[in-house]
Amino acid sequence: MHPLDVVKTRFQIQRCATDPNSYKSLGDSFRTIFRIEGLFGFYKGILPPILAETPKRAVKFFTFEQYKKLLGYVSLSPALTFAIAGLGSGLTEAIVVNPFEVVKVGLQANRNKFTEQPSTMSYARHIIKKEGLGLQGLNKGFTATLGRHGVFNMVYFGFYHNVKNIIPVNKDPTLEFLRKFGIGLLSGTIASVINIPFDVAKSRIQGPQPVPGEIKYKTCFKTMATVYREEGILALYKGLLPKIMRLGPGNDVFITYILPSLLF
Repeated sequence: MHPLDVVKTRFQIQRCATDPNSYKSLGDSFRTIFRIEGLFGFYKGILPPILAETPKRAVKFFTFEQYKKLLGYVSLSPALTFAIAGLGSGLTEAIVVNPFEVVKVGLQANRNKFTEQPSTMSYARHIIKKEGLGLQGLNKGFTATLGRHGVFNMVYFGFYHNVKNIIPVNKDPTLEFLRKFGIGLLSGTIASVINIPFDVAKSRIQGPQPVPGEIKYKTCFKTMATVYREEGILALYKGLLPKIMRLGPGNDVFITYILPSLLF
């Protein structure tokens, strides 16, 4: 799924169609990256998400269960319980993944050939040395990451678990597979549509700034407002198609197959 993530980030950081480096369509982005950067261009920034995946998933599902237990002491409807527990798990998950995201986005934004770009560790050291570990350095875009993960998990878990309980289990294995797959795909798609403005803001803050040495995109909601004012409402949905193509099926496969095998 990583090539789709690279393409998504590239779309989110490009600012106008008149830019000679801007991609005209999803197909054009794939062709251009392959022609200029080679096959490995689609795998720029892949090490940070690989390193973050295990702790990220562990935190996501462990904290979801813990928040759900805590909310059991409050008289809330199951729908609200799942949504709030999802929100809590997303906010906690964001704390873990944000430094990895900063490094990943910076590497994905680099349009040089794969062999010419810095390694993951050297780029991380460069960020720490130049900008530090704080909200202007290895943790920049933190509030946007909180919004992205919090909103996604809130919608995903809330929708998935509630709809799954409404639609009855089917005894036929094929139909049961389609039931779970369909609910998961729809959950991921809806969550992606709702949270993508946070994702665009995150990419703008963590990616290269328009003028080197001058920070234009600083905070989450100010970045959203700037993008809306300068580029229009649709700019807040840049990269939506590759995001849905990546996150919808990706989360669906994990929830439907991998998670049950780990838990049971």
